[in-house]
Amino acid sequence: MGGRRCQGRPRAPPPALWRPMGAARGRGVGGVGGGRAAEVAEVAAEAEAAGAAGMAKSRGENGPRAPAAGGSLSGTRESLAPGPDAAAADELSSLGSDSEANGFAERRIDKFGFIVGSQGAEGALEEVPLEVLRQRESKWLDMLNNWDKWMAKKHKKIRLRCQKGIPPSLRGRAWQYLSGGKVKLQQNPGKFDELDMSPGNPKWLDVIERDLHRQFPFHEMFVSRGGHGQQDLFRVLKAYTLYRPEEGYCQAQAPIAAVLLMHMPAEHAFWCLVQICEKYLPGYYSEKLEAIQLDGEILFSLLQKVSPVAHKHLSQQKIDPLLYMTEWFMCAFSRTLPWSSVLRVWDMFFCEGVKIIFRVGLVLLKHALGSPEKLKACQGQYETIERLRSLSPKIMQEAFLVQEVVELPVTERQIEREHLIQLRRWQETRGELQCHSPPRLHGAKAILEAEPGPWPTLQPSPSIRLPPDAPLPGSKDEETEELSGKDEADPDLYPEPLNTSPDKGDRTLPSRTHAGTMVTTDDQQGRGQGAPGRGPPSAEEAAFPVKQ
Repeated sequence: MGGRRCQGRPRAPPPALWRPMGAARGRGVGGVGGGRAAEVAEVAAEAEAAGAAGMAKSRGENGPRAPAAGGSLSGTRESLAPGPDAAAADELSSLGSDSEANGFAERRIDKFGFIVGSQGAEGALEEVPLEVLRQRESKWLDMLNNWDKWMAKKHKKIRLRCQKGIPPSLRGRAWQYLSGGKVKLQQNPGKFDELDMSPGNPKWLDVIERDLHRQFPFHEMFVSRGGHGQQDLFRVLKAYTLYRPEEGYCQAQAPIAAVLLMHMPAEHAFWCLVQICEKYLPGYYSEKLEAIQLDGEILFSLLQKVSPVAHKHLSQQKIDPLLYMTEWFMCAFSRTLPWSSVLRVWDMFFCEGVKIIFRVGLVLLKHALGSPEKLKACQGQYETIERLRSLSPKIMQEAFLVQEVVELPVTERQIEREHLIQLRRWQETRGELQCHSPPRLHGAKAILEAEPGPWPTLQPSPSIRLPPDAPLPGSKDEETEELSGKDEADPDLYPEPLNTSPDKGDRTLPSRTHAGTMVTTDDQQGRGQGAPGRGPPSAEEAAFPVKQ
């Protein structure tokens, strides 16, 4: 099962850890290609030896590509790397059933739920003035209360607001609506409970159980072995193996599900996970991992246009794109970026689709390797590996990264055009794909339009009325709706919003618990102890306490 971390490690892993995809637990190499994987593993061992001597050198123009940072081919299917500082995580996990019951509440916790000083707590979210936050919440509530209308008529406005960041109090609800997970839940009442009560396939249950303590071990939800966070994570992942038995479980799904559980109850997280696996990233978690290999070639081709310097360097060093982008893409950067940046990337990802994942990867490569000055310290494979494994905090910082991603001129059409090119090359060299995944849908609007009607009416219930003096949805913010810089997205994919005033119907706002933090009441989504006047919290609400 032993994987490896892709970020912040001081040296390359020993050669024994460079295994082909799917090699863990007896699975074959599959779509990676046995001969190619063996070559990569062999060159990896050579790079390790050269790195230990401080003399890693290029292998020549026609040699095989050497592995880089971001994840080897080692067991990606069932065994991505353990979380940061696994030994310390095991110690923390032994605290008991619930963190609060074991004195964990006395530890300092940041606004995201991470222990202060841990890796996940790095990168504080930029503070938004309370009045601006209140206005954004009001606007988002208006959109969520009239979701179908906004998606049909004003999708560009939704996109702009996702780029600015979804208010933390409404992020879970917004992700459900954007992904179509809310629609799937309403179309399949009781399905999750049915899957949850089923025994599950022992083949996957053992693997899932071993992975639970590796997911964000310094987050208050997952710090305790057997605590509510790990229990819900097990339920969601087990349910998916029953929902898609032909696909089973891939370890990269665990951090995806864990991030979702930080923002919503287990049933909602399950349907959002389904949408990510089937609509946003289809084929990523299948046995042969063919989709992620194709996207690696797409990323490398797009890099030639975005940063010719970085592309030339990686090409000369024979560094395979699979080895620096596998964990980035399969985990949607949840194990790579500071947490505030992860949330902003996910806000845009749910709205605009995989284009955002490509843009983030291209931005990181461009700013890590995109100039002669940066390459002075990357003369060989080993140094390049270290550069990509230890990315500069500046290029991962929230404001900088989001601005670069928004301005990067890479569109859905470019990605799809490159996909056809790479697919044709694949078929010429390797034959037909063995994984028949559904077509990828680029974001919330495409997912909604592909959903067969009639669509369920998405109305939040229960709701709380806004006070009379609350700002109207759509009122002038202290900042402009447009982010600075030009957005290069295809205009025909994002029609201009109609010049109509917002609906002046009932406006709702979750109850506020303390400055800047609110508790939503939609479908027991809230992460708090229950809204005033609602009585005791439900079991799902109790699983998401608000830190006072």
